[in-house]
Amino acid sequence: MADDIDKIAQNLQETILKGYSNKFKREFSNPKNIGKIKNADSSVSITGACGDTVEMYLILKDEKINDIKFMTDGCGAAVVCASYVAGAAKGKTIEEALRMKPEGVEHYFGGLPEESKHCAKLTVDTLRAALNRYQNKK
Repeated sequence: MADDIDKIAQNLQETILKGYSNKFKREFSNPKNIGKIKNADSSVSITGACGDTVEMYLILKDEKINDIKFMTDGCGAAVVCASYVAGAAKGKTIEEALRMKPEGVEHYFGGLPEESKHCAKLTVDTLRAALNRYQNKK
């Protein structure tokens, strides 16, 4: 019985991930930078048109992103995009991170299916909002 359930789960996961790159699948299997940061220098929560919410928490030092974490109630694509955006932003200056674009996220993963492209935009928009909030506090 357990083997049957494992096979069903594997088939379901393969069906869900059909159309995504191997790089996307690897990130899906091992997302990074998930969590909250107490006493973050900046944090923001944005809900996209799809209903998914992404929260980002930043610690900055010398105008660079020293640490970044995210939380989301979104789909797998939201988790994967947020994981990538957080990892790519870590260590960047504010100005460098503000230049990140949703198209860059899509390019990194070798493209995203149409129904997942909004996740790249939502995560980049959330990062930008957190950085702008930090800059406005100063």
